[in-house]
Amino acid sequence: MNDLSVRGLVKSHGSDGPVLRGLDLHAGAGDLVAVLGPSGCGKTTLLRVIAGFLRADAGTVTVGGRVLTAPGTHVPPERRAVGIVAQEGALFPHLDVARNVAFGLTDLSRAERRRRVAEMLDLVGLAEHGRRMPHELSGGQQQRVSLARALAPRPALVLLDEPFNALDSSLRHGLRADVRAALRAGGATALLVTHDQQEALSVADSVAVVRDGRVVQQDDPRRLYHHPVDARVARFVGDAVVLPGTVEGAAGDRAGTPLGEIRLPGDASAGPAGPVGPGTPVTVLLRPEQLLLRPPGTAVGGTVEDVHFYGHDAVVTVRVAGLERPVEVRHAGAVEVRPGDPTGLVVTGPALLCTPGAVPEPSAVAGAAR
Repeated sequence: MNDLSVRGLVKSHGSDGPVLRGLDLHAGAGDLVAVLGPSGCGKTTLLRVIAGFLRADAGTVTVGGRVLTAPGTHVPPERRAVGIVAQEGALFPHLDVARNVAFGLTDLSRAERRRRVAEMLDLVGLAEHGRRMPHELSGGQQQRVSLARALAPRPALVLLDEPFNALDSSLRHGLRADVRAALRAGGATALLVTHDQQEALSVADSVAVVRDGRVVQQDDPRRLYHHPVDARVARFVGDAVVLPGTVEGAAGDRAGTPLGEIRLPGDASAGPAGPVGPGTPVTVLLRPEQLLLRPPGTAVGGTVEDVHFYGHDAVVTVRVAGLERPVEVRHAGAVEVRPGDPTGLVVTGPALLCTPGAVPEPSAVAGAAR
């Protein structure tokens, strides 16, 4: 078994205070866990502590039950059986592809090294590229070689430090899928550090959202998206429409909002901060795809402020009376409305989150990029 367990990790840099503040994280054997968070939240520090490049101030790191970091224990990087894929491949420019992949296979015979290198290059789709030099490869091919090199020694854990960051968007999607397939085929447990929400949600078995040096939620991507623990997580892992509301109905299963009456989740009556009864002010969160455009006069009215077309969908910004900020509607395909047009809006499905209290200020909430 090569599961990763991080418990109570604390790390400071000089006098600036702790970067990691008692961070907990777990990756099951063979799982790919994405660590998602904004710049400065502690993602890179976490990776460097797990790799052994930094000593933790407190806490433990174990892989497959083997203690790598603990009070009084610090296994050096070269003895951790941890592979690393850096942002830009970091290949040795004076070695060809095959010798780059073979670099960490010093314990094998020459014949065994050749077999392992051929196996790894075939795994990442570069079987015919062993004699090429790094500068003769594209950025995506260099990252594949870097992955092959990391997997070649059969590490217990692979750390991927924003490996797709330097690639153009058209290349990222295919390479993500190929890297995921290679990791599965190699049976490696992997930790992917990223600030790209779509990347984390699309490739990971679970996603750990880091904020201020702690994991505030680690969950299956679908559950994370549909059941965020708070408004900040909701707005960080995807676009969110945040509304003020008031609980209505004897069962407390509805909320009155400027977009009309919205159904609340089945467990909303318990509330994360205690019972929520009729008349309780709440914050209601929806995803833009839960809003549908309707002809003017047939639903809650609004005025179109802007339209952004992305090909597969469009995002329509609508100003609604009673709301300080316009709402965004994600509409499949092209739309006929234009800025200044009146429109109607309806809500489908229940709210994603219902919390007592006021709507958080936008400045305090991490926004999500498309």
